[in-house]
Amino acid sequence: MATAPSPTTRPVAELTVRGILLGGLITLLFTAANVYLGLKVGLTFATSIPAAVISMAILRYLPGATILENNIVQTVASAAGTLAAIIFVLPGLVMIGWWQGFPYLLTAGITMTGGILGVMFSVPLRRALVVDTDLPYPEGRAAAEVLMVGAGSRAGEAESGRGLRLIVVNALVSAGFAVLTQTKLVVAEAAHFFRAGAGATAISGGLSFALIGAGHLVGLSVGLAMFAGVIIGWWIALPILTGLSPAVAGVGIEAWVGGVFRTDVRFLGAGVIGVAAIWTLLKIIGPVLGGIRSSIAASKAKRGGAVLELGERDLSIGIVVAVTLATLVPIAGLLWSVIAGGPLQGSALVLIAGALVFVLVLGLVIAAVCGYMAGLIGASNSPVSGIGILSVLAASLMLVGLFGRGAGPDTTQALVAYALIVTGIVFGVATISNDNLQDLKTGQLVGATPWKQQVALIFGVIFGSLVVPPVLELLATTLGFQGAPGAGPNALAAPQAALISALAKGVLGGDLNWAMIGYGALVGVAVILLDETLGRLGKLRLPPLGIGLGVYLPMAVTLPVVIGAVIGAFYDRWAERTPDVELAKRMGVLTATGMIVGESLWGVGFAVIVYATNSDAPLAIAPAGFGTVALIGGTIAFLALIAGLYRYTRRSVAA
Repeated sequence: MATAPSPTTRPVAELTVRGILLGGLITLLFTAANVYLGLKVGLTFATSIPAAVISMAILRYLPGATILENNIVQTVASAAGTLAAIIFVLPGLVMIGWWQGFPYLLTAGITMTGGILGVMFSVPLRRALVVDTDLPYPEGRAAAEVLMVGAGSRAGEAESGRGLRLIVVNALVSAGFAVLTQTKLVVAEAAHFFRAGAGATAISGGLSFALIGAGHLVGLSVGLAMFAGVIIGWWIALPILTGLSPAVAGVGIEAWVGGVFRTDVRFLGAGVIGVAAIWTLLKIIGPVLGGIRSSIAASKAKRGGAVLELGERDLSIGIVVAVTLATLVPIAGLLWSVIAGGPLQGSALVLIAGALVFVLVLGLVIAAVCGYMAGLIGASNSPVSGIGILSVLAASLMLVGLFGRGAGPDTTQALVAYALIVTGIVFGVATISNDNLQDLKTGQLVGATPWKQQVALIFGVIFGSLVVPPVLELLATTLGFQGAPGAGPNALAAPQAALISALAKGVLGGDLNWAMIGYGALVGVAVILLDETLGRLGKLRLPPLGIGLGVYLPMAVTLPVVIGAVIGAFYDRWAERTPDVELAKRMGVLTATGMIVGESLWGVGFAVIVYATNSDAPLAIAPAGFGTVALIGGTIAFLALIAGLYRYTRRSVAA
């Protein structure tokens, strides 16, 4: 197996100009693709692993390429999947009629300043959440395995060659099946909706190899916690809530259940996530403060002439503080440009000062929580949209505290817009910190220099910020957004932006239903007590954030992760009986990695096809009435392929 280079033998090439430029090019492409897909279906795909694969494919033909240079490329490019998440907030400004398009400098500025703060806030968290922790960081580990196997394969190591074959085979199967789902010859999701007493519910699972792979990597504890969340959200709360909200005549059971899930159950999940996030912060605040003290001590030691190990060299705490304070200046300018000439101009000083304190305090809290969640379940599955919900609630409540309710329509609209823009900046902090610590875990595993990765991610933030505004403007002017003035028949749903803007209007207008968030908070307290009790008894724990995720996310996303976690546990149990346990477990990780790689790379290609054809289903070839065959045949094929891939992995271990 390829290993990370040691401090004495490691190659020199790491933070190179060609690595930054290649990462920037991949960032531009992935950001554009993610913006479109996110607005279309409300989901984005993680880009670290595809970027690592593309980087290896290109750099291996260039002289002097190293695993560390490849790591820099994927670090830069990883900003693509995260910055694109700004689409969960900013389109709300168009939906409420405050913007008619996306002003370039303002949109880029909101994205860039929030992203840079996210990088800065995550620097002192690295020691607490990456070095001194046993969090799994599934995507960080997977990206490191891709990089190390690629480097080992070039060196001719036999084990790395087997590992690379495993990644390739699993990636091809994963991508091939994803292609089939787009042809509609097999379904992308197997779902069945049914009555449950006076209400209704469903059982649903996405036929996604990437989600199965993610489940293998997150482990059984998180997987079972998410399943507990599914039980709470889908099989307890949903039947009760649908029973209390009978379907309107003519509305099908799927639309009925889906509507109640979006309007009620998700807020229940947001309440669980909120309480779990606060509890998580309280638990990790000690290690976080210790990490900050350690960063300060390292900076002092460096100034005193001490030579730090390469793996200990973060950006100095002085640079972090200086860049953070400097970034507040353009943020203040952005906020003034929003207020100037409008009904809020008379309160500009109070609004801007309050927003800057809000961004600093809540941003640092969110950076810690998102970093922990990314370490727990991965950046792709981390519910940053749930964090966005809590952020806009907090921002809106701050404005209610300053202005009260009952203002005129123009003032209320301006306050809603201001809350969305402040949330957009905080959201940038959340998404980048969510991703950055995952990258730093990859760097730790391959022997990278932390400060060079942190600089690389700033470049990624800049590259991504430059491409987000024109893509948003293009889509807004050609297709529009559902619910926005002048939206056409092909308008994009932008579901998270619609929800977050509705929340801001609800809080500031005084008509938000707090009941479900409150019930979710009570559930959150209960699951915290359950997890602590299990810990004291020495039993398998159920992380509260994992349970919150299971409530908040659609079952089609969570159930495959649960199944993957169970499969991974059975595989690891088999691995424990092999002569080389660590080798067998590594091969299992590579199997899961290949599943993620294949579907992720196909996600990029399909985004390009969708954008070029302006079609929801450009590859659909299944005849009418083929749905039952696609459902049954697709599910059987999916399960058979999973079994075959794990059988292939076991044979590779024995080879």
